[in-house]
Amino acid sequence: MNAFRFSLCALALGALTSAHAGKTLDSIRQRDQITVGISTGVPGFSAADSQGHWTGLDVDIAKAVAAALLGDAGKVKWVPLASQQRFTALQSGEIDVLSRNTTVTLTRDASIGLASTAVVFYDGQAFMVPAKMKVKSATQLKGATVCVQSGTTSEKNLTDFSRTHKLNLKPVVFDKFDAANAAYFAGRCQAYTTDASGLASVRAKEAKDAKEHVILPELISKEPLGPLVRRGDEEWLAIVRWVVYGLIEAEENGITQANVARLKAESTDPVVGRLLGKTEDTGKLLGLDRDWLVRAVQAVGHYGEIYERHVGEKTPVGLPRGLNRLWNQGGLLYALPVR
Repeated sequence: MNAFRFSLCALALGALTSAHAGKTLDSIRQRDQITVGISTGVPGFSAADSQGHWTGLDVDIAKAVAAALLGDAGKVKWVPLASQQRFTALQSGEIDVLSRNTTVTLTRDASIGLASTAVVFYDGQAFMVPAKMKVKSATQLKGATVCVQSGTTSEKNLTDFSRTHKLNLKPVVFDKFDAANAAYFAGRCQAYTTDASGLASVRAKEAKDAKEHVILPELISKEPLGPLVRRGDEEWLAIVRWVVYGLIEAEENGITQANVARLKAESTDPVVGRLLGKTEDTGKLLGLDRDWLVRAVQAVGHYGEIYERHVGEKTPVGLPRGLNRLWNQGGLLYALPVR
């Protein structure tokens, strides 16, 4: 095929691809609302207050998507899901996106009809123990009982870690996150294992005195957490993915919730102009308007603002940025270019 014919075919295919969105995106636009699967309550990531208002890092990511797509961060229906329910809910169409402290793995991305979008939190599995045990390392837990939630990567990682280090750890398995929390603090297990961020969240919420519980230093796994969508709707996948990348790029370029409107009007920086739709219209490539990222940042701030508001060192969860620093500040957070 010569270059001219190839170009015509490519143009025709591009026009065909953009002419009709997938059924998920069609449904969202028809109902004017995004249905989002979240946790049943993990402070810092997704948790409801006494009035039923949801807050957290995972919540703000979904709000940013709603603002970019529908023009209103409030156009979200929250569906709390236990670990065992989350994938079925997405597969069945009960929810449009799973934004629920969920690890992206090969199996989840390639074999159950789901697709990963972007990593929003780099984490790893750890162990928490009572300080009075005076344990300094997870390798000292030989023969210990360990609370863990079923249907999670944590359960499998615990088994692998125990075998590798010949620790004969004894899992005490619970179907629900709250049940595992309660069992640990009631003394039914000598240790508790899940993502390090989850342990910090649980300690902040449930412990009578956070200093009485120590999160051991080892991370025994890689746990990249991020939103998942169903396969078969590439337009919807692209919107979720690029909203996340847009929030990261906004932080890189100093675009905040407080200054985004002013920068949109006044900035002469070519990168800022492109990101905010002043000099280029990237929105049309996603089926959105040119202000899509402006609305997302206005709704929740850039990635760093979201992080510090919900899980940063000044919050009860108290997590340093660590691996979640920007790539040019020693972390892993690296957005593909919005251009």
